[in-house]
Amino acid sequence: MGRVSILVVTGTDTGVGKTVVTAAVAALARERGSSVAVVKPAQTGVGENEPGDLDDVIRLSGVTTTFEFARFPDPLAPAAAARVAGVPPVSLSEAAERIEELAGSHRLVVVEGAGGLLVRFDEEGATLADLARTLRAPVLVVARAALGTLNHTALTLEAMAGRGLDLAGVVIGSWPAEPGLAERCNVADLEMLSARPLAGVLPEGAGALDREAFAGVARAGLGPVLGGGFNPAAFRTTFRLAPLS
Repeated sequence: MGRVSILVVTGTDTGVGKTVVTAAVAALARERGSSVAVVKPAQTGVGENEPGDLDDVIRLSGVTTTFEFARFPDPLAPAAAARVAGVPPVSLSEAAERIEELAGSHRLVVVEGAGGLLVRFDEEGATLADLARTLRAPVLVVARAALGTLNHTALTLEAMAGRGLDLAGVVIGSWPAEPGLAERCNVADLEMLSARPLAGVLPEGAGALDREAFAGVARAGLGPVLGGGFNPAAFRTTFRLAPLS
């Protein structure tokens, strides 16, 4: 793994649970007594005085050192949202400098992307992958559990490998209360795609919990590399799934 003082969180798509996973990572780091900062380089789809993703992170994790570098009201990719709003896009080079400064004074800086790994942040085509590469930071991939996740996850991991990015792990961002055949089978396939056990599985509805209950979910749902106690082998056994070969 790359620099552990900075962790970049991306998703295989929008709405996969990146913010909840980001909050869970931050909550466990805070619980260990680490100084934690959470950064959202670009928030889209939220008005000026409306709560954004970082408000959810604060509510769930208790981490209050958060930074939103740019906000655009339309629910679009950051580059398109800036263009529609008629304002300059977020500068990922400037974002990298600010994140590096934070890493100098915090044990962990968690950087949550917008959408997926290759969503454009500016008209030159800069992406979260470029930011992670500049920061030399490992990338945590949040994936869906349902049908369609395998292609999205494979493409994300292939794009990471092609850019020389380190994988911190794959986390299922929202595991259904009653998983169907596709969800149960996808666990083994996601592990084969990443060539390692899952780094965590968070239950659906985790984002609606209070802080104390969420902390328990984070401890149970994230693996040791992220500060929790999630056991992928035990999880597979629960659903009678084949082990990673």
